[in-house]
Parts: sequence; C-alpha cells; structure tokens
Amino acid sequence: MANFTALAAARNAVLERAGWDVEADGLIGAPKITVIGGEEIHVSAVKALGMLGLGRNRIVRVPADSQGRMRADLLPRIDGPTIVCMQAGNVNSGSFDPAREICAVAHAASAWVHVDAAFGLWAAATPSRAHLVAGLAEADSWATDAHKWLNVPYDSGIAFVREDRHLKAAMSANAAYLVRGEKRDPNLFTPELSRRARGVEIWAALRLLGRSGLADLIERNCRMAERFAEGLKAGGFEILNEVVLNQVLVSFGADTTTRDVIAALQAEGTCWCGETTWHGRAAMRIAVSSWATTDEDVERSLESMLRVAETVKGRRK
Repeated sequence: MANFTALAAARNAVLERAGWDVEADGLIGAPKITVIGGEEIHVSAVKALGMLGLGRNRIVRVPADSQGRMRADLLPRIDGPTIVCMQAGNVNSGSFDPAREICAVAHAASAWVHVDAAFGLWAAATPSRAHLVAGLAEADSWATDAHKWLNVPYDSGIAFVREDRHLKAAMSANAAYLVRGEKRDPNLFTPELSRRARGVEIWAALRLLGRSGLADLIERNCRMAERFAEGLKAGGFEILNEVVLNQVLVSFGADTTTRDVIAALQAEGTCWCGETTWHGRAAMRIAVSSWATTDEDVERSLESMLRVAETVKGRRK
C-alpha cells in the first residue's frame, strides 16, 4: 500500500505538469505516462502501477547489473510525463540502485523519481551502511515497511512524498460530514477513510529503540547475514550475492538439490528460509530482520543448514 500511495501522488503530479487533472477527469484521454523501472523492480511496485491504471506490461525495463542494480547509464531517453521507479534494498540481493545518477538524469527531464525502499531506507540509520542510501534524498517519493526491521504488525507501510500537496490531491475525499480540522487530517494522506492506528506501534518502536537502538538492531542483523554467508561459503556452498545488507542467497549445487535442502531445512524446524530464483538459478534466501535473533540463534541455524545440506547431498551419491 505504501508504493500505491506514493505512486498515486506521482501519477497526479506528472499529469498536473502536463495540464491534466486526473482526479477530476480520469485517465481516459490523459497524456501518456511513461513508467521506467529496473529489471529487478519489486512485484509490489508493479502491482501498484497496475492498480493505478498505468499498466503492468507497459513498464520500460532498464537492464540491471549482476547484483540487480539498475544500470543508470542505460536509462532510455525521457520525454513527457514520466515516473522512474528505483529501489533501495533488492528483495533478493539487498543491492541499491545508483540513486544519485538516476535522479540526475530523471530530474533533468522533469521526471518524478520514486524509491521502493521496503528494507533499504533503514540503512540510513547506521554508520556502516549509510553510504548505501547516498542520493536517495534527491528523489520525489519513497516507500518503506515498518513491519520488517521495526518488527511491528503487518500492513505498516509508510509513504513519503516531498510535496504534501501531491499526496493530498491523490488521497483526499470531500463530503459534507467530513469537516476539516485545524490539525492534521489522516484521511488526506491514506487511501482509506478508516484504518487501524498503525502509527502508534511505529511510534512506540522508535521511541523505545531510539536512534542508537535502531542503528544497533540493523547493524546486528547485517552482521548476522555476513556470518551466514561466511559459514555457508566455508562449508563449500556458493553465495550468489554481494552481502551488503541483511539478505543472503545461497546455492547448494543443482537447482533440484537446492530445493531439496530448503524443503528439508523447513521440515527440520530449527529455522525457516524460503526459495527464490536468482539469474535463472534456484537459491535459498536468508533475510535477517528480527530484533530477537541472537548470535547463538545464527550459529544454531548455520549448523542446521550445513547438516541438512550434507544429508541431502549424501542421499544423492
């Protein structure tokens, strides 16, 4: 929902620049909006674009490098109303699109830049990872999740839009019984008129952790991901990504072997890791984001992964 909310503001803004009021007149007859995204654009952004009437299949895909980062040097020529969707924290590799370069090209052509930063925006809180978000502040809108690293309940997405008037134009509803107050009216900022007060849990988590506590949580989880990669590599298995954040991709050999290891690990029960596909190969995806995970948990889980993998490989001999 955070991507949807921010991209709704983006759609309205780029059409407003072209002299079209999409809230009043809809998309029929409106100037064409070009949407540009990387090959690794997340499914939530694609779904949001479809829900907004911009078309899932009309996204102009920009090639990505080996880590899933959009190639800024391969951005197409931008002309007319355009939204560029980049990401911070690839769902598989954890990689970050080159924000500064993308924003420079896009803004030179008056395009809107949206950042899908479900995981990655939180890297800004940590001394060792803050460099990853360089240039993100130059974008026009951002979306992130609080239910991941803040560990609050689901449906706790957060949308940020540089100019609130664009967000209000996309989200507002007018009725006789909706009397505007002098303070902030929540229904001007979300699709729903009624929703649970998820902001309370987010505020409570941030209030409890503080700046240093949040930084420590993220640093610990990223360090744990590095430990998983180190241990699995030492065990003879292939790490498929550069571990820059909290995600690790590992292959245990042939795709069938990798899938069997994942299934056996899930059945064994010490920890849970899911399957993904990376550059055409099956991989096990490790994402460390819980405040409760300890170094001891990591070592137990790593031991289980190695034991299960060796067992599966032994059956195949």
